[in-house]
Amino acid sequence: MLLEAKFEFEIFAPEVDERFDVDLTLRELTAFNAIRKAMTASRLRPKNVVLAADTLVSIDDNVLGKPKDKNEAVAMLERLSGRVHDVCTSVFICELASAKSTSFHEISRVHFQKLNRSKIDNYLACVDPLDKAGAYAAQGSGREIIEKIDGSYTNVVGLPMEETIAALREFGIKPL
Repeated sequence: MLLEAKFEFEIFAPEVDERFDVDLTLRELTAFNAIRKAMTASRLRPKNVVLAADTLVSIDDNVLGKPKDKNEAVAMLERLSGRVHDVCTSVFICELASAKSTSFHEISRVHFQKLNRSKIDNYLACVDPLDKAGAYAAQGSGREIIEKIDGSYTNVVGLPMEETIAALREFGIKPL
């Protein structure tokens, strides 16, 4: 999405284990993970502006992370089927050299279509669910399972672009 918006950037993703503690809220978990990712990268590139994000899904006040395997992905999609859930993305942007940082979060409501096992299997044949919170992606084949989105589509994809563009401007970063 940053490329489509004509930003010049480098992808640098150091290994950071995402936390998934049940005693934190959806917003707290995503913020915690985004900060950990950004700070880990910033320590290795202190003069660079670093942007990190984390996205999770919540239904019935239960946070859904990334499934461990295909069976868990099926169970997640069955749970989301025909229901409404929240998607929260937290973004943390920082530059260690100037000690400047900003953060924000966005929550969107996603309405899923009613999914039978055949539809779930067809979807999973097109998408790798193991790297996606809630076992799905809004882009591409996501249109096959999502009825509608209340709020930011780009948030559900994983980076709320309107707020991200505004936040990057605070660091003097604009699209080309």
